[in-house]
Amino acid sequence: MIEIILCALALLIVQVMAHYPMNLQHVQFFLSNRHGEIEYSETSLRIQRAAANLKETLPVFLTLMILGVIQGVDLTSLGIYWLVLRIAFFILYSIGIEKVRSVVWILALLVLAVMANTLLSAL
Repeated sequence: MIEIILCALALLIVQVMAHYPMNLQHVQFFLSNRHGEIEYSETSLRIQRAAANLKETLPVFLTLMILGVIQGVDLTSLGIYWLVLRIAFFILYSIGIEKVRSVVWILALLVLAVMANTLLSAL
């Protein structure tokens, strides 16, 4: 399960950094104290919003996975499902597919609920 936790953290890094290659023309801005504003493309803004969304649920996922490790509850399959759903969510959000993205987001939340229930059931 530690590997899944590390993959989730790697996903966070990828999502946070993903918009930079699309904005190479603003390298000076990124290397500066960032006074002022720059204009991002719509795709770049979607990538940033997807990363912000991950930051909202990642603490819950990490907490549940760490509790699983501590309690000896195997959450491996559920962790993989969540990770795959979050990768799909990022891709769908980045390319602008709205309805399917929302379904994937809900499924990822349901996986978190099942993970919590699995931990509670093991008490």
